[in-house]
Amino acid sequence: MGLALTLHTAPSVPLEAEQLCPDRLAGMSGAEVEALPVMHGNERVRIGDFFRTAPRPDDDLHLEGDLARVKLVGAGMTHGRLIVHGDVGTHLGSGMQGGEILVEGNAADWIGAEMIGGRIVVRGHAGHMLGAAYRGSASGMRGGEILVHGHAGNEVGNAMRRGLIAVAGDAGDFAGVNLLAGTIFVGGQLGQRPGAGMRRGTIATARPVPVLPTFEHDCRYRPVILRLLLLHLIGLGLPVDPAALEGDWQRWSGDAIELNRGELLVLAG
Repeated sequence: MGLALTLHTAPSVPLEAEQLCPDRLAGMSGAEVEALPVMHGNERVRIGDFFRTAPRPDDDLHLEGDLARVKLVGAGMTHGRLIVHGDVGTHLGSGMQGGEILVEGNAADWIGAEMIGGRIVVRGHAGHMLGAAYRGSASGMRGGEILVHGHAGNEVGNAMRRGLIAVAGDAGDFAGVNLLAGTIFVGGQLGQRPGAGMRRGTIATARPVPVLPTFEHDCRYRPVILRLLLLHLIGLGLPVDPAALEGDWQRWSGDAIELNRGELLVLAG
């Protein structure tokens, strides 16, 4: 039996609700869930002060309402399925290890920060630092998948080590900055300085982009692995321009200020 939590009182300051996670709430009654502690700013409160609970016929955890000021939803999640019917705040799925999170609205900064496994799907737009490393950390996302149907902000995949990030729309500046490995696909326009400081990994974009002078043009070709990746994304419901499946791609290697073993793929016009 699943559970639905509906927001009845909007928090006036950010609500730190890492308790809102399927594996942490498994087997608990609605009354037990409502009694769990969360932090509202610097005040210790109960989940029931902001949410009312109700059973659901499926096995999923549903969150309903405007959760734009609710932080850390699904943080550290290991299994299960979490569905957010609306917008959600920062640090969604940070440190996530397994399971699936689906957001029907927009999600704020630090989605999937330093996640290890699982899948996060955002139907709307995403904030900055998608799948990124926290400041001072050696690496960001280390596995799993993040799919964004809308646009994303700056520093997508900052210091990413493994996994897949796919953005159907545009992405901001410094996508793949300090990328260690892994794959980033952007169906729309990339901002300035994609791949700055990258060591390995792949950044692919379906729109023209200014390439840093520390990248060297290699060839024009049709990478089979990229086609397979795009078919995988289409199978997951992410909108992908058909031209990306059939067109040629320009390959640039970089960043020369690092190992020069990364690649930037740009769909040829």
